[in-house]
Amino acid sequence: MSLSDLEFDFINPYDSSSRVNMLVIPEFAIQGGLGLLFLITGHWIMFLLSAPLMYYHAQLYSSGRHLLDVTEIFNLLSGEKKYRMIKLGYYLVLFFIVLYRMLWAVIEEDN
Repeated sequence: MSLSDLEFDFINPYDSSSRVNMLVIPEFAIQGGLGLLFLITGHWIMFLLSAPLMYYHAQLYSSGRHLLDVTEIFNLLSGEKKYRMIKLGYYLVLFFIVLYRMLWAVIEEDN
């Protein structure tokens, strides 16, 4: 939402990048925590599905490219919007897989 507001000039670049940057580290931590939880509990398929994104997050963080730069935000705006939408789709697919497997486990437990 913040990137769309920036595109239509409803918000200044500093506020937009600070809003997005505020959520990056918690997102990485939650994704890593869920991956670790999948690994510990033996859900190998879910771990393997979330491993590419965890690897990509680790690469972004180690190279220092995980935060948006205020001075370059207009040059990267269309790419960042596509990246965020693809990641949102990836998270939605993982969410529905987890939801399906949870419901399947509850149904199997009743039988």
